[in-house]
Amino acid sequence: MRVFIVEDDRRVRESLTVLLDGEGDMTVAGTAGSVEEALEAIEGARPDVVLCDLGLPGKSGIDLIRTLRSCGASPEILAYTVFEDRDVVFGALKAGANGYVLKGSTPRQLIEALTSLNEGGAPMSPRIARAVISDFHESREPDPELTQRERQVLSAVDQGFSYKEIASELGVTRNTVHGYVKTMYDKLHSRGRREALEAARRKGLL
Repeated sequence: MRVFIVEDDRRVRESLTVLLDGEGDMTVAGTAGSVEEALEAIEGARPDVVLCDLGLPGKSGIDLIRTLRSCGASPEILAYTVFEDRDVVFGALKAGANGYVLKGSTPRQLIEALTSLNEGGAPMSPRIARAVISDFHESREPDPELTQRERQVLSAVDQGFSYKEIASELGVTRNTVHGYVKTMYDKLHSRGRREALEAARRKGLL
């Protein structure tokens, strides 16, 4: 298995090279520290798998994944990163990553993930797999029935207005707005503004 490593931290890149070259059925076909370097080298390296960090300088690893897929590049791509944020996870998967492994994984777990990927699997760290399953479950829930006033408040919150400004615009008290927001969060199964807005966007309410 020929693996190309994209990682901006030189020490991590060197450690990964030693680890993978130490496996009898793996070899490092090349390395790069940025998207630009990777795009120049990957075509000539002809790797089976690209091990890609996402937090790169300049363009991100997601940009690299998207570019490789858009130009018809065929290697399997394993996102290898510290990021667990849902937007980053799904951004990488939608861009074309075939697996997603966190950097807290052990060397053996990484080796097994690369092997699984090369054999047609879709390896993911347990926490990432759980997030994907959770999102799938949420997408199957019926859309919450927000009242017209709750939708108005939701839109205003999305635009960054304060409770005081929303209350003034709607001609109600700040406490009334707070009540609308609390009910809206409950209906969206969210614990705060960010979760509520993300849930609303997934359900087409914004």
